[in-house]
Amino acid sequence: MSGLATLSTLECQRARMARDARFDGRFYVAVKSTGIFCRPICPANLPKEENVEYFIDKAQALQAGYRPCLRCKPDSAPSSWAWKGVETTLYRALQLIEQGELQSRSLAQLATRLGISDRYLRQLFQTHLGMAPKQYSQYQQLMFAKHLLHSSSMSVTDIAFASGFNSVRRFNDAFKQILKLTPSQVRKQKQENMDTNYIDLAYQGPLDWPRMLDFYRLRAIEGLEKVDDTSYQRTFLLDGCAGWFRISQHKVGVMRVEFTLEDTKLVKKLVNQLRRMFDLDSDVLSIENQLHQLDANFVQHSGIRIPGVWNCWEAGVRAILGQQVSIKAAIGQLNLLAQTLQPEGVTHFPTAQDIAGSDLSFLRMPQSRKETLARFAQIMSQTPDIALEEWLKIKGIGPWTVNYARLRGASEPNCFLEGDLVVKKALVHFPSITKETVSPWGSYATFHCWSHA
Repeated sequence: MSGLATLSTLECQRARMARDARFDGRFYVAVKSTGIFCRPICPANLPKEENVEYFIDKAQALQAGYRPCLRCKPDSAPSSWAWKGVETTLYRALQLIEQGELQSRSLAQLATRLGISDRYLRQLFQTHLGMAPKQYSQYQQLMFAKHLLHSSSMSVTDIAFASGFNSVRRFNDAFKQILKLTPSQVRKQKQENMDTNYIDLAYQGPLDWPRMLDFYRLRAIEGLEKVDDTSYQRTFLLDGCAGWFRISQHKVGVMRVEFTLEDTKLVKKLVNQLRRMFDLDSDVLSIENQLHQLDANFVQHSGIRIPGVWNCWEAGVRAILGQQVSIKAAIGQLNLLAQTLQPEGVTHFPTAQDIAGSDLSFLRMPQSRKETLARFAQIMSQTPDIALEEWLKIKGIGPWTVNYARLRGASEPNCFLEGDLVVKKALVHFPSITKETVSPWGSYATFHCWSHA
């Protein structure tokens, strides 16, 4: 096993022989005789064990000289949980690089953001991955590009810029040199003529999409969000650029996202945002298995995931307007807020600057809550990256508001709302469900408690 041995070689062997979908994205199978690496679920004939090599990360397989399989498309595999709980600094670095950090900043700037020296950062990558951070970054760019070639309607030119290359020529050269293929060899299917682009996003395990849509439908803001029987759509601002998306279930294990975006270079950031927002990287079967062991009757609906919102700012505003009122009343205030601040038509969720610079007397709620919203907007407009714990220093914001932002804005997996009234009522019937026993999946336990209401 190359890299971080979270799985033994025997476990990988058994998983690939069984083509066990639960291991999809957790490791990759490289075949020495063909020079190709695959997902453990690849339908190709199983190679002999002596011809196989296992990797935890796709970048490691590329580094070893293997090219991705065109049949099982390892670039489309759900994100791996392999790095969780290993080296915190390395995991943060991997996340930032996958979000395109080294495409806009230097290695020294990334190291400073992580609070370490660039020498130590290079040492971490060499120890755990056997490659330099810049090399890992390029591999991630190429695998994302290959995913877009397979699973999107974007043009090759747009894909080149979306995956972080400054020119189509550099993109083509890197693609052929490292993947040993040309973009046209990967994109064999004829592209449809569409007014909007689409990208297919893979996930593993069950996903109760109708239940998630019901959750969004009750909380949708008029003009900003629209929820029908099969899809959720909304407009947004991403780094100041306007966009729109519609997400629906394309087939089992795949969500399709139609989108428009002013800046193609932000596509990767949009994909990361949507994977977080719709909780597409959670290992739901493992989570439900732990909850089931606590009480066999607790998980009555399989596939419940965390229905996120666009960001923590939006979650905070929703929580403040929802303090001590019903969902219907809170949405009424959100509609009033969005439509009053954007009288020509709602194009995005009100920004911190929008609210901080406005007279909020039009809102129909207690004056103290209006003042809380104004204070929150003022602070967020000045320090948008303020830690959620710091919100507690803002007058009028308590633990419930912060926990709501943790749950839906940051999509934290272990936020158990034991003080919530509906959760308290559910716990009467499930005494084995506590904050301690459901850890580290408290957020999922919260939604399962709500499902019993």
